Order: sequence, then structure tokens, then C-alpha cells
Amino acid sequence: MGVVDFVDGIGWAPHPFLKGVSVKFLVTKRDHGADVTCMLAKVPKGGGVPEHVHEGQWDIIYPLFGRAKMWVDGEGVFALERGMIVRVPRNTRHRIFDVEEDLLLYDVFSPPLI
Repeated sequence: MGVVDFVDGIGWAPHPFLKGVSVKFLVTKRDHGADVTCMLAKVPKGGGVPEHVHEGQWDIIYPLFGRAKMWVDGEGVFALERGMIVRVPRNTRHRIFDVEEDLLLYDVFSPPLI
């Protein structure tokens, strides 16, 4: 395991559960022994992420580009756009919808998903 990788050298893969969403796993427990999962996620215009919950993980979302709406239980609906950070606590329902421009998200899960 090296300490430096180039993101361009990591391939995109279909999200294991979300149709139309692609992911790049940057840091994982499985591959790096890390106590966190860091990934990039691409959500195409017109796509979305259905309502779901991470029972054991915080989900920290940092949009790198694109625009959509997001709903987080207890917070309501808000614009999801570059320059913001969204911290979804474990056991909190959330979803992304009305994707107006392709989204690229830096997504961190703690403790790790994989």
C-alpha cells in the first residue's frame, strides 16, 4: 500500500445498488486498512439516489460540481450544490433528487462501508 495514488488511475465502477450511479473508491478498510471509506460518486442529470439510511455510518457529502435537491430527515429539502458540506448522521433517512446538472460528490463514510 502506497500513500499516494492518482485519482485518474482509479477506475469508475457501477454503484453496487444504485442504477445509473458510478463510483470510485479512493480509500477503504478493505483495500487500505482505513477506518473510513472515501469515494467519488457521479449521479447523472435526471438521476438520483433514493431514500435510504446508513445504520452504522455517518455520510459526509461534499459536492464538487453539479446541482440537485437533497432531503434529510429532520432538516427537510435544500439545494445541493458546490461549496457546501452535508453531514448526515447514522440512522438518518436521506435522498438526492431533481438532479439538474451532473453531480460529482466526494463522499465519506465513517466508520467505513467497505
